Amino acid sequence: MPASPTLPALRGALTALAAAVLFGISTPLVQHFGLGIGSFTTAAFLYAGAALVGALLRQPVQREARLRQGDVPRLLWMALFGAVIGPVALAWGLQHTSGTSASLMLTLEAVFTAVLARLGYHETLDRRVVLAMALLTLGGMLLVFDRAASGGGATLGLLAVTVATAAWGLDNTLSRTLAERDPGQVVMFKGALGALATTVLALAFAEPPPRPGPAFALLAVGASGYGLSLRFYLLAQRAFGAARTGSVFAFAPFFGAALAVALGERNGSAWMFGGAALMLLGIVLHLAERHTHAHAHEATLHEHAHMHDDGHHAHVHDLMPVGSHSHPHQHAALRHAHAHVPDEHHTHRH
Repeated sequence: MPASPTLPALRGALTALAAAVLFGISTPLVQHFGLGIGSFTTAAFLYAGAALVGALLRQPVQREARLRQGDVPRLLWMALFGAVIGPVALAWGLQHTSGTSASLMLTLEAVFTAVLARLGYHETLDRRVVLAMALLTLGGMLLVFDRAASGGGATLGLLAVTVATAAWGLDNTLSRTLAERDPGQVVMFKGALGALATTVLALAFAEPPPRPGPAFALLAVGASGYGLSLRFYLLAQRAFGAARTGSVFAFAPFFGAALAVALGERNGSAWMFGGAALMLLGIVLHLAERHTHAHAHEATLHEHAHMHDDGHHAHVHDLMPVGSHSHPHQHAALRHAHAHVPDEHHTHRH
């Protein structure tokens, strides 16, 4: 039995919340510093910043598992959806709609992530979670109605943000398999691929280069909101799965909306506040889930960062390491019951 059944979920939730704060406040900052800058150029600077922070946060091989050659196709898909389509759609949408509405609309990323995690990894979605997803979706619809009242351009901007959430939901699902790898390496390669692709597109569409001030600002926003945030997101996925990480991450838009208001935006309406309330209720409902039953672990050999006090790593070392470490290790078949979340050791079907 794990020493503390609730610890993995708590650790995962707090790590996902850190990712949410960093990404949430990045949205109005991208709108502020990216004003008048092309969408491809904006995305290129954001992911160049992410690649830089990923390179700085790489860990020694004794602490984190390396990326492998077989991970390259998945990294390429992640770069396409998460570092090209997602940020470009967001950058375009932010130039055509309210920053507060766009920030709140990003909550729908949790819906796409949860559904895709269910389809791709068979993560549990009980009635409570399904109701939470329905509330998030309904809240997003109210935001669309709110923007529709402001004109067609604002609606198109919000729909572009929705495309970004779908792209990032697919990116989140793809990244679930790489959560056991060194998150610094994943961030570095994804950021570099995304920056390269969007730079080529910016040149192809003859987008003018930004001034040095906004360029450095976008690099900094990318380093924190897209680089450090992604590292925390991957660590949270490792701790308690893609769907639940997405649920906690759904708090990100509320931090973004609060910053947008602090920066001077004052265009709230009853539709917006109603949509925000439904989304917040959906997030809280999802996080209230508790999952316990008898389950079996098949014998397996894999490699990832781990500790020896979690009830799943009973192997011995000649000299027992202190804290987290990484190496190939064998798990014997095991059957037990405890509260758990769909982390790397609980991907069983229901």
